[in-house]
Amino acid sequence: MSEEEAKRIGIWVRVSTEDQVRGESPEHHERRARAYAEAKGWTVVEVFRLEAVSGKAVMQHPEAQRMLRLVRGGAITGLVFSKLARLARNTRELLEFAEIFREAGADLISLQEAIDTSTPAGRLFFTMIAAMAQWEREEIVDRVRASVPVRAKLGKPLGGAAPYGYRWRDKKLEPDPVEAPIRTLIHELFREHRRKKTVARILTERGYRTRRGAPFSDSTIDRLLLDTTAKGVHRANYTATSEHKGAWTLKPESEWVYTSVDVIVSEELWDECARILMTQKAGTKRVTKRTTHLFSGLTYCACGAKMYVRTGSPKYVCEACRTKIPAPDLEAIFKEQLRHIFFSPDEIESHNQAAKDALLAKERVVETTASELRRVLAEDQALFDLYVSGTLSKKDFGRRHAPISVRIASLEAELPRLQAELDVLRITAASREEVLGEARDLMDRWDGLAAVEKRQVIEAITERIVVGREDVEIALLHLPNGEIPDQRATRPQGFWAATSCTRAG
Repeated sequence: MSEEEAKRIGIWVRVSTEDQVRGESPEHHERRARAYAEAKGWTVVEVFRLEAVSGKAVMQHPEAQRMLRLVRGGAITGLVFSKLARLARNTRELLEFAEIFREAGADLISLQEAIDTSTPAGRLFFTMIAAMAQWEREEIVDRVRASVPVRAKLGKPLGGAAPYGYRWRDKKLEPDPVEAPIRTLIHELFREHRRKKTVARILTERGYRTRRGAPFSDSTIDRLLLDTTAKGVHRANYTATSEHKGAWTLKPESEWVYTSVDVIVSEELWDECARILMTQKAGTKRVTKRTTHLFSGLTYCACGAKMYVRTGSPKYVCEACRTKIPAPDLEAIFKEQLRHIFFSPDEIESHNQAAKDALLAKERVVETTASELRRVLAEDQALFDLYVSGTLSKKDFGRRHAPISVRIASLEAELPRLQAELDVLRITAASREEVLGEARDLMDRWDGLAAVEKRQVIEAITERIVVGREDVEIALLHLPNGEIPDQRATRPQGFWAATSCTRAG
């Protein structure tokens, strides 16, 4: 059984009060999702129902939390819903859902928008949505950052808690009567014992705790010893928070802002402790951040061996036969191949017309069936009106209503099945025009993407890259024409010279 066939699916059914007034049935949404899962050979193991619930904020709803627990635990590996607005109307929550599912290795399947992240095109779609969202977030962050230095220079709070030993009062920092003596004690103990762990142990034994009620740790002692606020110099606007798990980095010193506050620790004591601590740290070897290599794990030599980038080397190298290619040249080839695919009219026009015809034909069948259901329901309502008015006897009503009731039940069962077949066709087509448009925009922005973002795109659409001595073969998971061929980028010697790419002999 394939991985896709073994997929364990949850069905998400959220119908607001307004939807119910419009006659949208939760049962219909569930049947449509079940039919799609059946068409894909998936197993439905759970249904999450949120009836009469607004989509403005659903992340904290008990059913949403139950669903996320099952996703994180691996009990379900995909979630099917009729359209994105059914999952959530809040863009931030949609992106948060997508990130949680990505981390858990699970898929999101939106039938209306033809998005299925179990397919290469669906993964590409969500990768590009995330990239677009990142650009928007960065623009907002830039505007916020512009106001931070001004507020910091004025001594105004920038958000967050006051440093330990201080408190915010009337929007100004002042020593906290409870914490300030402990902050002074930390420096005195460190000057005496010269060990952070010893200071933390003594504080704990004496019953002192952090602001959150936890025992002091050596890392907390380290941070407090080097915080200049205690000697009357409060530093602000010196860190930037990363979106990756809340990590932070230091900003350039030119952006740091210092303001004067009341002293807790004398400058002499603070400087002495800082010298001791920095001397101890001088012999510690720093761990450098690993470089993100865009094509790691996807690049193979023509001989079949994997190619790696050694530390300090700018090239992908095959250890078996010593074939080499500079990393910048491989990225240039990859980018050119994508640009050729996404911008070539011939490639776009080669899309299988038969798939379009099948899609249109199925749409007509769905609309015909829906129209027939509306007609039969109207006929049933008219029959009921006659019965209520006394024009039709109970016997005649029962005789005429019976076949109509059977017909309604048949159509109500048939329509979700047909819609599911249409969903399969539409998702297989992968919203080609939208993907192409987003891909073109992505290619225009490629050089401005961070290495991590480029890597996400590459993982989403690349199966493998094979490097030969005269050419590079790129096997993509998805192309606009719906095929999955290998793209061979043949490069004559002149190209390699033009890009300063030295080929191993």
